[in-house]
Amino acid sequence: MDILSSKKSYLGVDLGASAVKIVELQDKAGRAVLLTYGYVEQPTDIIRSSSREMEEQIVDIIKDIHKKSRMTSKRVVAALPSFSVFSSIISLPTMKKKDLAKAIQWEAKKFIPLPIEEMTLDWKIVPPKPVVKPLLPAKKTVEPQVGVATPPGEAKTSFLGQLLSDKKKQAALPSPPSIKDNIKVLLTAAPKKIVERYIRIFRSAGLELSSLETEAFALERSLAGNDPTPIMIIDIGAVTSDVSIIESSIPILTRSIDVGGTSITKAIMTSLNVDLDRAEQFKRDIGFSSLGSGDLPEIIKSAINPIINEVKYSLDIYLTQSGNNKIEKIVLTGGSTFLPELVNYLSKILDIKVIIGDPWDRIVYPLELKPVLSELAPRLSVAVGLAMREI
Repeated sequence: MDILSSKKSYLGVDLGASAVKIVELQDKAGRAVLLTYGYVEQPTDIIRSSSREMEEQIVDIIKDIHKKSRMTSKRVVAALPSFSVFSSIISLPTMKKKDLAKAIQWEAKKFIPLPIEEMTLDWKIVPPKPVVKPLLPAKKTVEPQVGVATPPGEAKTSFLGQLLSDKKKQAALPSPPSIKDNIKVLLTAAPKKIVERYIRIFRSAGLELSSLETEAFALERSLAGNDPTPIMIIDIGAVTSDVSIIESSIPILTRSIDVGGTSITKAIMTSLNVDLDRAEQFKRDIGFSSLGSGDLPEIIKSAINPIINEVKYSLDIYLTQSGNNKIEKIVLTGGSTFLPELVNYLSKILDIKVIIGDPWDRIVYPLELKPVLSELAPRLSVAVGLAMREI
């Protein structure tokens, strides 16, 4: 037993396309407590730009944030962008766990467009949906049991763990649920070159990369929590937007599109013939509000239409595959979440409840920081979810 476990802290590091964000959380008796945070807005597209110069630039930014924010931990949990990862739900017949790893490896070849030896694979058994029986008045209410439950704090996925210790992970794989239907497995694959790049960056920064997962899992952890209902998370970043559908705490569908806040700003800039800063100000001040002059709201609507179409497409896929299940709500996050009237606009056009996610909802922090943390919340959702992983 580690008597110092209550004093451990972890860094959630989000290497975004337009900024580097780090949040440090401390584990106090199983509660996540905010110690500090920091971020630098600077293009750092490590996935698309693989130059050594870019790596060195990111290392310098990480070191600078770590020092100026007075961070103490060197344990890092980082995330791979959704667009850089292949993910799919596969169905396999019930089998012994010793045979499952080989079966998953074989199935992976069918949907991954790159040579399997160039990929790092990870997987998680999707728990079967619980069958809820009608409750009798005289009976005591009992929560339905799910086949393979994920204990609080258990790793959802870890490319780094898979990369460093395949045999150890396979030995720890939970037994398949005892059901007549096929086993459903969430299979995730990332290029080894990208994984190795992340390891190299954090090693150069003097930090220890303990876990590497996908942004979808981090967002599920910080924004969905223990909500058992199917929800959708839309992360509108600067360059890309990600759409994830969460069911039983697992992102069962994740899609990415190359449209983000920057696309909206550039559309305004081109249409109104103003500079980038002025266009950004227009976007933040007016958004989808009908109070705007001229055709500005229509410009923004046109720019965001590809995201809405992707959302509708994802909803159609989910409804087709899940039968009668419906998405209960949509949670927004990302830097462009606070566009005026965006929540109302999406709620009306999609006919689903839409809210702005609060990653601080399960975090302990000083009350006087609430105004600034609320403002930063959409930008730090991924970093918060990453730092929560080990707590």
